[in-house]
Amino acid sequence: VQLVESGGGLVQPGGSLRLSCAASGSISSFDVMAWYRQGPGKQREMVAAARNGGITNYADSVKGRTTISRDNDKNMVYLQITTVKPEDTAVYSCAALGNGVGYWGRGTLVTVSS
Repeated sequence: VQLVESGGGLVQPGGSLRLSCAASGSISSFDVMAWYRQGPGKQREMVAAARNGGITNYADSVKGRTTISRDNDKNMVYLQITTVKPEDTAVYSCAALGNGVGYWGRGTLVTVSS
């Protein structure tokens, strides 16, 4: 399956961003759909994950201002972050994980700056 992210760009501090991930095939067989990010000079970190069945997990750095959702019918995954901060600047990548395999998108750049 191929994953293509969209929605990145320049966002002002305090604003919101919404990223989309479109899959070329069915995502229903992947137990976990997740968003990762890698900021400048930082290690990659998991931002949020959504399991089949509705369970979600969030990194402490974004908890309370982030929502991940997956639509298995449309093969789409979304990430919304509100009250963005400069430290949210990163390349955000979508991942499909399950059954011992993982697929990754190429990422979309989000820059938080005034």
